[in-house]
Amino acid sequence: MLIGILKEIKPQENRVCMTPAGVEILKKNGHSVLVETTAGERSGFSDDDYRAAGAAIGASPKEVFARGDMVMHVKEPQPSEYPMIRSGQTVFTYFHFAASRELTEGMMKTGATCIAYETITDSHGSLPLLTPMSEVAGRMAAQEGAKYAERTFGGRGILLGGVTGVPPARVMVIGGGVVGTNAAQMACGLGAQVYLLDTNLERLRYLSEVMPRNCFPMYSTPAAVRELAKEVDVVIGAVLVPGAKAPHLITREMLKTMKRGAVLVDVSIDQGGCFETSRATTHAEPTYVVDGVLHYCVANMPGAVPLTSTMALTNATLPYAVKLAKFGWQKAVREDTHIANGVNMVAGKITYRSVADAFGMEYVPVAKIL
Repeated sequence: MLIGILKEIKPQENRVCMTPAGVEILKKNGHSVLVETTAGERSGFSDDDYRAAGAAIGASPKEVFARGDMVMHVKEPQPSEYPMIRSGQTVFTYFHFAASRELTEGMMKTGATCIAYETITDSHGSLPLLTPMSEVAGRMAAQEGAKYAERTFGGRGILLGGVTGVPPARVMVIGGGVVGTNAAQMACGLGAQVYLLDTNLERLRYLSEVMPRNCFPMYSTPAAVRELAKEVDVVIGAVLVPGAKAPHLITREMLKTMKRGAVLVDVSIDQGGCFETSRATTHAEPTYVVDGVLHYCVANMPGAVPLTSTMALTNATLPYAVKLAKFGWQKAVREDTHIANGVNMVAGKITYRSVADAFGMEYVPVAKIL
């Protein structure tokens, strides 16, 4: 199979979906790899690095789309790319369809097979291709919360860890999954007093055992979120409903009760955001203010640390890319239910229920198409 590696064109997206080391492994498995020129530059990988690993270099995205049996991205295809995508072509990337009707309808028209990193599962019920970027985004969320809590950036002017004789900042992390746990660990490491909320009691018991002493796992209810919102200096939204739109857990009304200069960091923004007042921002213009509360809603947070992110992403996606390339998506899906869970769209039909439900569209099980 010829696998196409595309350059990211979303604003301030510096990652690439495959390292030269990953290309070398694809080649050893008998596949050809075509990398769009300069695709890896912002992650620290040159065209010569890819050539040395055995890849050919494509002069344009048009060439990569035209020749690739399967094409890989980091972020979802952009509108300018839709006309280049071929019917029957496999597109393997993060899609987050439920957050965008435009993307969903655009990809339906292409007739491509869309396999989403974020809905592939594993035997533990986890999302293994979402995990590495969730780790990065969670750790960055605490860093960004600390940064924007500074007066220089519009915050209250509070140091997360405090100093001798001065209490630390209070941080609420909503969601005790991979993002939330990593965010809480980083915030705790900075010395903040951290409230980590989740609705899974077993998860809360586990977190109570493993988290630092300045982390307080709590059962999440609307009342708990409402009360804590009044007291905290930073809120990190880390809620995930796989493949579906995130619920709004901080409402516009709650903002009126929060401290002026408090910071909201919405890591769920790829799935529509878990704060009612969230809207996607970029690394160039990362924040805005509503009712005196600073919002940080960058939709591709790991893009700011592309070397770390690209290496972590390749480590996770490569085994699945190898299997898809070896068998083709249909045989791979028949043999692996976890890859089947990643198939969101085939030939214009939505094959992931949460995406169909988000827009009131028809859901067709992938098994029926096979």
